[in-house]
Amino acid sequence: MTTSPSMIGWAHSTFGRADEPDVETLLAGVTGTALEHAGVEPGDVDGVFVGVFNGGLSRQGFEAGLVGVGLPELAGVPAVRAENACATGSAALYAALDFVQSGRGGIALVAGAEKMTTAEPEVLNDVLLTASYRREEEHAGSFAGVFAGLARTYFDRYGDHRRTLAGIAAKNHRNGVDNPHAHLRRDLGLDFCDEVSARNPLVADPLRRTDCSLVSDGAAAVVVAAPGIAASAPRAITWRGRAHASDHLPLSRRSDVLELAGARAAFTHATEEAGITLDDLDLLETHDCFTIAELLQYEAFGLTEPGKGAAVVADGTVERTGDLPVNPSGGLKAKGHPIGATGISQHIMAALQLTREAGDMQVDGAELAGVFNMGGAAVANYFSVLERIR
Repeated sequence: MTTSPSMIGWAHSTFGRADEPDVETLLAGVTGTALEHAGVEPGDVDGVFVGVFNGGLSRQGFEAGLVGVGLPELAGVPAVRAENACATGSAALYAALDFVQSGRGGIALVAGAEKMTTAEPEVLNDVLLTASYRREEEHAGSFAGVFAGLARTYFDRYGDHRRTLAGIAAKNHRNGVDNPHAHLRRDLGLDFCDEVSARNPLVADPLRRTDCSLVSDGAAAVVVAAPGIAASAPRAITWRGRAHASDHLPLSRRSDVLELAGARAAFTHATEEAGITLDDLDLLETHDCFTIAELLQYEAFGLTEPGKGAAVVADGTVERTGDLPVNPSGGLKAKGHPIGATGISQHIMAALQLTREAGDMQVDGAELAGVFNMGGAAVANYFSVLERIR
């Protein structure tokens, strides 16, 4: 019998420009629903783990306490907020997993949210730059500028791959059409994604708007339970392996900025713990904050050799019907990227696949799913291998 906790219920808002005015309301919209989905009463919850990046997006801090505001029955339950840049959601989730697996509690509620669309552009840009090493990287002008620098380095070394990046964007937007939770459900097409235009301007050369994930509002929540409790739950998705690895925050201290060594380490440790290889995965939900990030992750995880990632875009390997479907949900690119919710959302998207509840997103025969969530330029890295046990 596995000793790993399981996800036994979840809830997911529609990402995009939400009517909810703040994080408090967004969290309230998913926490009770997740408990209901799991068949769990608020009084059964032993710990609450909240993921909100904030970083100046809201004057309301102390987000751990907000869950108890929206659901007063949880006001007395120990609660904590995690923050780890764009991996904030997974940081909260992994803290809950450790809490349950250590025996400190039997059931944990994990919720993540972000309200981003009402921020002024200059405020949003400044907040996102806090996920970089500002002392050295602020000159990039934006977080997109940091990843644009990685793209230019990649192009200098391996040739111009703008069309490859456009192919990744087009794939994810095509997948997002079938995701009812997605921010943008529109098939933009390869040619649109590949052309600079008034509707698809350069954001930071060579990255176009379609190379960048969406600024979104949204929330997601999961209920995590110990094995004994999960055994009688309506469903149970467990971690066959998981790992958290870090890398240098200053890109200048890395031996090779294109290697994504922290991402590779998280993948390696998680798959070794699971006793599998990349070939055993039936799908991968990965962190495509920018299309160059997804391309680099193909290579970091060993799907291709360095510099050869374009091949799996061109031959359809990463399409929903390919050998390794990548981001069948549409990824951050189409689904959206409300920072605190993202890592939790990715795990829910994978869980839906494993329970055969993904609807038109469904990958045929999905039994084993990978999830990768990262913070910053692959500074904080979380990799999960998920399987259904109930």
